[in-house]
Amino acid sequence: MWFKFLKTDIPDVILVEPKVFGDERWFFMETYNKSDFIESGIDCEFVQDNHSKSKKWVLRWFHFQTENTQAKLVRVTKWSVLDFAIDIRKESSTYWKF
Repeated sequence: MWFKFLKTDIPDVILVEPKVFGDERWFFMETYNKSDFIESGIDCEFVQDNHSKSKKWVLRWFHFQTENTQAKLVRVTKWSVLDFAIDIRKESSTYWKF
């Protein structure tokens, strides 16, 4: 398996850490593998891939969808990010957990 899948307090939020293989040429990593994701309980279809860049200390606002919902895959390529997932589903047992 090319990834480490870490569970969180919210069952639908999983931290995915890819294995990075380095040598004198730099590095290689697989960023997505459908069978590995399904084997780890992530059985959704990613239909769109976006890439954005932010300056230091930028806050990108929260997003939520009630129709045409989507799974979100966040990739950090440099430095670090503080990314929040907040369960706002009133019927959920993890309501208001983040």
